[in-house]
Amino acid sequence: MDYRIAVIPGDGIGPEIIAEAKKILDVIGRKYGHNFQYTEVLMGGVSIDITGVPLTDEALQTAKSCDAVLLGAVGGDVGKSNWYSLPPNLRPEAGLLALRKGLNLFANIRPAVLFDELKSACPLKEDIIGDGFDFVVVRELTGGLYFGERWTKEVEGLRTAVDTLIYNEKEIERIARCAFEIARKRRKKVCSVDKANVLDSSRLWRQITHEVSKDYPDVEFTDMLVDNCAMQIVKNPRQFDVILTENMFGDILSDEASMITGSIGMLASASLGKTKLGLYEPIHGSAPDIAGQNKANPIATILSAAMMLKYSFDLDKEAAVIEDAVRNVLKKGYRTVDIMSPGKTLVGTDKMGDLIADEIIN
Repeated sequence: MDYRIAVIPGDGIGPEIIAEAKKILDVIGRKYGHNFQYTEVLMGGVSIDITGVPLTDEALQTAKSCDAVLLGAVGGDVGKSNWYSLPPNLRPEAGLLALRKGLNLFANIRPAVLFDELKSACPLKEDIIGDGFDFVVVRELTGGLYFGERWTKEVEGLRTAVDTLIYNEKEIERIARCAFEIARKRRKKVCSVDKANVLDSSRLWRQITHEVSKDYPDVEFTDMLVDNCAMQIVKNPRQFDVILTENMFGDILSDEASMITGSIGMLASASLGKTKLGLYEPIHGSAPDIAGQNKANPIATILSAAMMLKYSFDLDKEAAVIEDAVRNVLKKGYRTVDIMSPGKTLVGTDKMGDLIADEIIN
């Protein structure tokens, strides 16, 4: 079977981690008879340097023409890069927002999994993590504060800034249904997170999610205020299966969740819409301080590629093979610098990719 993948290496460590993900996909292709065809696309700072904008119309059209998009990372050092002297709509991260919106990707899926082999790297106490945890944050991706009207100007002699938080019932319903469908394939629990004690948008969110929940009587449904959820994630992460929430809350909560897994370098993500075309990327940044040094952890990108096989290509078996290979390499004691612990073997970016590839081959 042939699959067309738009590959966006991006900035910083992006090209290094993308190279390892492609290495794994090629091994999977050879083993299971698939042909992954890659088309490289410019986005982020590298696109600004070459084209003057973080994402060209041509690049977006190329991404739309493919079956899936695999992204490394975009951005640079805010304090050092000239990219951040540009207007916000011309900075590297604006390309990512434009890509998500252009592909109509409204659901961001971020698994938070603590591998048994990395329990020692988890900052939580052992009695809290127990046998580990495995939950997913389902974040609405194209609405809310990040996309509402905004302005900064002088009002009555004072510099004033306004950001507008807007959601309509259709936006809420479609992300809620996405969360419930995912829960049906997991432990059948959805916790909807909002700030309904303060925000009108959250009160509507709560109303619509309760309406949707009636169509999923087999799924346990609860509500939780976002400040409580932030505490509960570190108090008892095992209680969660699927966390459903709006754009900004999801951004913050999924980043919090990443830190209790041992390393942000371990976590993959998928951005999905109504079609099979999805965007797959690690949740970490471009890490310009270690770019080109063979220190980056490629596992999050490799696991993102596994999510691509599962969600866009319906290759569940092949995705599971990649996930098992990652676990086996960790069990054998191999670590990149971000997850290194005493008694383990330190390896670089490319060696970690080689080890995971060898597990798949053998």
